[in-house]
Amino acid sequence: MWSGPRNISTAMMRSWENRPDCSVVDEPFYAAYLADTGLEHPCRNEILLTKSTDYGKVIEELTSYPVNTPLQYQKQMTHHIPRGMSMGWCAGMKHCFLIRDPAEVIASYVQKMPEVDADAIGICRQAELFAEITGLTGETPAVIDSNEVLMDPEAVLGKLCAYLEVPFLPEAMLHWPSGRRDSDGIWASHWYRNVERSTGFGEYTPSRPQLSAAHRQLAAAMQPYYDELSRWRLRP
Repeated sequence: MWSGPRNISTAMMRSWENRPDCSVVDEPFYAAYLADTGLEHPCRNEILLTKSTDYGKVIEELTSYPVNTPLQYQKQMTHHIPRGMSMGWCAGMKHCFLIRDPAEVIASYVQKMPEVDADAIGICRQAELFAEITGLTGETPAVIDSNEVLMDPEAVLGKLCAYLEVPFLPEAMLHWPSGRRDSDGIWASHWYRNVERSTGFGEYTPSRPQLSAAHRQLAAAMQPYYDELSRWRLRP
């Protein structure tokens, strides 16, 4: 599942992890991304100490290590993947893209981080990876919109499971126990507080984000990438 930040990506991971046949991987390239970019993020030192900073090693773990469940769900952040990196390692996997309106992403992101730019929110990179993976696999990946998930999670997840050719388990995927998981990244203490209190997908609340002029300009620049991806979404 290819997502950017602030996009119900952790709630979606909870939904899949609550299935009895699925295990999850939480942002496996985060440490490599921080080491590569030198960016200061919350929990940076802990992330670098506990996760591999070598892209090749992470790929080896994702493709060579045994998986003890029939399904594995990888929560991937698009901005963690550097341009020019070969994506051949994931050619045999099923790919899905989780999108969200750029203005809403930016409004949420700046509540957690002091600065935001196009690279940080990964929307442009998401569109690039969508095109690259489509060409690599010969299949158009599934696209789901976070707002539509919140409006009707049963319908959207049902369509996603149909696309993936796996059974839809509504009792497992629409409700889960609150709390932290052993599978959560060490960054959960900063980013996952709302999800830790959740027991399901939250209600959709229409919003009109109040953005600064600079943030409105960034949202406008990202809108065409979001619109292009939105054309391919699974509609509820």
